Parts: sequence; C-alpha cells; structure tokens
Amino acid sequence: MLKKSSLIAWGLVLFVAWNALILFFLWTRPQYLSDHSRLTEEVIRLAQDAEVELEHQKELLHQIYRYSALWNKRKAKNLHLSVQPPTAVLLPQHNQISPDAVLPVVVIACDRSTVRRCLDKLLHYRPSKERFPIIVSQDCGHEETARVIASYGDSIMHIKQPNLSDIPVPTDHRKFQGYYKIARHYRWALSQVFRTFKYQAAIVVEDDLEVAPDFFEYFQASFPLLLADPTLWCISAWNDNGKEQMVDVAHPELLYRTDFFPGLGWLLLSDLWDELEPKWPKAFWDDWMRQPEQRQGRSCIRPEVSRTMTFGRKGVSHGQFFDQYLKFIKLNDRFVPFTQMDLSYLKKNNYEHSFLAQVYDAPQLRVEELQGNQRRELGTVRVQYTTRDSFKAFAKALGVMDDLKSGVPRAGYQGIISFLYRGRRVFLAPPPGWTGYDPSWS
Repeated sequence: MLKKSSLIAWGLVLFVAWNALILFFLWTRPQYLSDHSRLTEEVIRLAQDAEVELEHQKELLHQIYRYSALWNKRKAKNLHLSVQPPTAVLLPQHNQISPDAVLPVVVIACDRSTVRRCLDKLLHYRPSKERFPIIVSQDCGHEETARVIASYGDSIMHIKQPNLSDIPVPTDHRKFQGYYKIARHYRWALSQVFRTFKYQAAIVVEDDLEVAPDFFEYFQASFPLLLADPTLWCISAWNDNGKEQMVDVAHPELLYRTDFFPGLGWLLLSDLWDELEPKWPKAFWDDWMRQPEQRQGRSCIRPEVSRTMTFGRKGVSHGQFFDQYLKFIKLNDRFVPFTQMDLSYLKKNNYEHSFLAQVYDAPQLRVEELQGNQRRELGTVRVQYTTRDSFKAFAKALGVMDDLKSGVPRAGYQGIISFLYRGRRVFLAPPPGWTGYDPSWS
C-alpha cells in the first residue's frame, strides 16, 4: 500500500511539473515571437542601411575614377609639354616613347573556340604580365568562344566589339562581307588599345596563330629599332617564304628588312595608328596597308624563321592558302636571346651597305642551272629577273611566292628576295641600280 502511494505521489509530481513547463512555454511564447520579430526587423533595417551605404561608396568610387582620369590626363599633358625639345623643330612622336614601354598583345578573335591554343602558348611563353598584357578583342558574339576566353580569368583582358550588324556592301562584294567585318573589328580594337587604354605600341596577332618560344624576346629586342629608325613602320613575326625547306633553321637569329607588309603577328606604334585610323579602309585592310599611299617607302623587320604559324584553316578565305602553303610554314623552335644582340645592322643605312653588297657580289646563275643543282662550289648565288613575267616565272620555278602587291614581292627588299633552294642561299633580285617598284606589277 505504501509502495502504491509513493508511485501515485511521484506521478502527481511529474504531472504538475509537466503542466508547469507547458504553462511556462505558453506564457513566454508571445514574448519570444515578439522579440524574434523585432530581431528580424532590425536585421532587415541594417541590411537596407548597408545597401544604401554601398551605393554611396560606389558613387564615391565613380567620382574618384573620373577625377583621377582628368588628373592623369592633365598630368600627362603637362609632362608632354615639359619634355619638348627646346628647338622649334619637334621630334616625331614615336621618339618620345620609352624603349621600356608596355607592349600589349592584342588577339583579334571571332568564332574560333580554338583560340585556346593561341592563348595557351602566349601565356606559356610570356615573360611578364606587366610588360606584355594580353587583350583579347572578340567580334561575332560567338558564345562558346566567349566562354573559352572568359575561362582565363584575370590573366587576360576580354573586350567585345559591340557592333555585330551586317555592313552594307556593293552587290559584287556580298561574298566579301566577312572582310568588311574584319576591317571594322581591327579599327575598333586598335582604337580601344591606343585611344581608350592609351598604350604607346601594340603587338597584333589573330586567334589562329601559335607563337614561338622567343616571340616576346624578338619583339622586345626589335622594338627600339622601330623607335629609332623612321624608315621602319612595323616589326613582323612572319616570313612569307618561310617553308621549312626554304629557311636556314640552323640560323634562326637571322633578321631582314622587307618592303612587303607581312602582318601575321606585328608590332606598331601609336603614332602610326594616328596616321592610319582617319583613312582606315572598309575592307581588305592588309592589302590596303601594302599600297604606296600607306607604306610611304617604309619597311618592316621580318625573321628568317617565322615566330608565328597559323593553324586556322577555317576563315573568311575558306582555306584558300592554308592547304597549299600556310600549313607548311616553319615555326621557330629555338630560343634566340635577341635582347643580348646588337641589331643596329638592321637600320637602313647599315643594312643597305652590307645587304646590297652581299646580294650583288654573289655570282649570277640561271634558273635552269640552279634547278639542275649545278655550280655548287659557288655557294650563295643570285638569280636575276628584269620583268614582271620573268619574276613570276622564276619565283614559281623556285618555290617562292609569286604574287605582287603594288609591285612589291612578298618578303622583298628593294625587289630582292632571300631564301634557300636545295640548301643554298639564293637571292632573286632585279638588276643592279634598282629604281623603285612599279605598281603595275600586280
């Protein structure tokens, strides 16, 4: 009986305790919910205040940016005025550019997702992100290509050409719409580089080019030449006659002057863009560059062995030259320390003294003798042409590119083309006393 009473007592205690807990919970629940509601309101208020503050800070940053741009512009203007020579005759603008200027690489891209191959090699060989920033300018609005470019993050800069509309063209040029869009893209991209970003020089490549291990070394070393010699207007990584059997792969350090604008990886100065932009063509910009009105007697530097090669069969030319020619171009695979070399021999006066003597001191040989591998003991030889037709015939027979642009042969300097034929150096050259190009030879 006592044991039963104890169990009842304990049961009452548990019952009372349980109900007390329930009552306590019920009494405190409204207060808890009220506090929780007030806490939520406080958090929302703080978040709203933070958002307002962020907007305020953003506006301050925009103001700082605007005033900074104005200050830098004024500072640059004052600096420009302070470094003018004291004489009345002003030096050309490019003489004011430092040999240590930043050289951005502008990659002209469109709808090739294989741009990854180009960018991977550029990033692999790039010695300095600061000295050689990479700017990819994309036309066409191709999403897959845009995703590939974006995947590189802040290792590159990605800009997009905003005008993707078709361009009105003459009826007989409808099939050339692509060339019009390319010219428009080049103009926009180079204007961004020189007008918006204010770079003093730029290296231009396209999205289907692969670069050599010493690509950056080559441009860094030759850049001062472009500054020092007003008879130069570009440095090119390309040899138009750069098939492997036609170049001296044992001497990749050889460099030449050429009157033919090669493109395909080239360096230009901002003052050249100042000159070209107002008259930039609607299409076929590279052939336009080769006209006398643009070239104005100036030359480019080009290598014996190309520092770029193209892997892009797809394009507006529908692989016109790729299968027959471009895929055979030899890409240099040996690093040449150009920055440790004296390249002053490429300045106009030095070059003409040595190069022309080398060409016209070489014994003359007929094409038939060369094809028959005769007179090997002569070493370097010269094959002479006198007319447009003889040039084309000899060039074709020897495997040299035989087309002419405004009378200028590919890779030619004063009409002379240097190449290897069956392992021997050959100069395909006009007679001594060259007097200039004939634009009708085209």
